[in-house]
Amino acid sequence: MTRYGMVIDTKRCFGCQTCAVACKTTNNLPKGTRWNHIATSASAEVDCGGGTFPSIDMTYLPISCQHCAKPACVEVCPTGASYRSDEGVVLVNAEACIGCKACIAACPYDVRVLNDDEPAYYLDFAIGDGAEPDHVGGTVDKCNFCYQRIMNGGQPACMELCPGRARYWGDLDDPQSDASQALEGRQTMHYLDAEGTEPTTLYLV
Repeated sequence: MTRYGMVIDTKRCFGCQTCAVACKTTNNLPKGTRWNHIATSASAEVDCGGGTFPSIDMTYLPISCQHCAKPACVEVCPTGASYRSDEGVVLVNAEACIGCKACIAACPYDVRVLNDDEPAYYLDFAIGDGAEPDHVGGTVDKCNFCYQRIMNGGQPACMELCPGRARYWGDLDDPQSDASQALEGRQTMHYLDAEGTEPTTLYLV
């Protein structure tokens, strides 16, 4: 069975936000909506370092849905709208979602959004790769690892367009995948590891 995951090298990410832009355009996200953003190790704000001079830290931390093996959002969803696919991708079924926001409250990563009743867009036509998901008013949206792309043999847009080549994608159970190869010999961390959700997004440090 496939267990998709993403590995992000914090030593290569330089906070350019290309992944966030790629995500927004590929998935035709509504105004004010983001599925992916870049924090730093010291702050949730953009480009804010931490520490005391001369020991200043400016490590960038791209954050989106962590696609957990034990997703808190799935546990609390009253309708089963939030679920984990056979490939290990956490998804939301808009037809079953009632917009109760229980998953938003349960998710420790602050990466889910509730669509406006009538989602608005910057352009009067859809953008994306032609298979972008619908964004249904009054339902919850989130990063889906570009599920529409990976089911057709592609890769998430954020990974493909990263100019620093800081992202690696693949089956974490396949030792030959790019993601597994990237983990070899490197120290890793999970974002908010103490939450116990076992993310399939790993950070190289």
